Amino acid sequence: MARKRRKRWHLPGTPPGTLAVHPEADKEPVRIALFRYDATQFEERTILPGEIASLSVPDGGVLWLDIRGLSDPGVVRAVGERFGFHPLGLEDVLNVPQRPKVERFEGHLLIVLREVRYPEPPEQVSLFLGERLVVSFQERAGDAFDPVRERLRQSKGQIRTLGADFLAYALCDAVIDAFFPTLEKLGDEVEELEERVIASPSAEKFHEIRRAKQRLLEVRRAVWPARDALNELLRDETPLIRPGTRPYFRDCYDHTVQLMDMVETFREMAAGLVDEYMSSMSNRMNEIMKVLTVIATIFIPLTFIVGLYGMNFNTQASPYNMPELGWRYGYPAVLLVMAVIAAGMLYYFQRKKWF
Repeated sequence: MARKRRKRWHLPGTPPGTLAVHPEADKEPVRIALFRYDATQFEERTILPGEIASLSVPDGGVLWLDIRGLSDPGVVRAVGERFGFHPLGLEDVLNVPQRPKVERFEGHLLIVLREVRYPEPPEQVSLFLGERLVVSFQERAGDAFDPVRERLRQSKGQIRTLGADFLAYALCDAVIDAFFPTLEKLGDEVEELEERVIASPSAEKFHEIRRAKQRLLEVRRAVWPARDALNELLRDETPLIRPGTRPYFRDCYDHTVQLMDMVETFREMAAGLVDEYMSSMSNRMNEIMKVLTVIATIFIPLTFIVGLYGMNFNTQASPYNMPELGWRYGYPAVLLVMAVIAAGMLYYFQRKKWF
């Protein structure tokens, strides 16, 4: 079954920083949620694109713009103009899919990750981190950020007492942690598929193996560069990430390492399924050929006897010309001899354990 590959946008020769919607982007309206909070206050509301120009970063607090949907490049442009984001970073937001990475610009960081949406392919998540500011872009609604939103609403843990860098960590950690249940499901599918392939190999099972390998490859493409990006973020000395937040990013990096171990293990299992499928098909073919060979071998002497008696003999010319042709019980006797030969060969094959 052919798999549709997502193509990059833009056209060759497009000037850098051009903001254009991907042709395959979700056409639903862009939803913008605003979160403004500090240790004692919290505000959450939905805003319209026209309100972006009047937004301001709170003193001593954090502003998070949670933007879901990429159908309107005007929203991305308005956010970039209001907060001074680099045009190349804004282009990466719309030019999906990007390889997970960390880009450092003057006054802000761009973190690009891939968000798993099993059984659909992973989608891009882009985070701009500034001083007391986080802006997140997702391709469409439905994401892994709900636990973070609930922690903000209920003031759980330290998330409302720490800065924007901790919020960026929480969002990255939510994206990375969402891969674990997906990989567990894929691992269960691979193990179940292994039992089914051994029990009953078929062309349909082979296609299922291919689909499982493709899904694991998509997860690997999302996790591998994310590990490198987070490692680069830890090595990069930037004032936007305080020393107290770095251990949390290090923990997020450790999760990507663990995910890579799981992905490689399941990919090896899926690759081994192809060998098991070919081995099972070969064993099945050998069993079929063995049965056919036994049947053909049994009929060799029977065919000889039938062929011999099918020759034209004249018992009047000589008593040696098949005298039993004139015997009253000749036909039953020949059938009995053939039955004894067949039974004897079957018994011999059984003793030799050829069945």
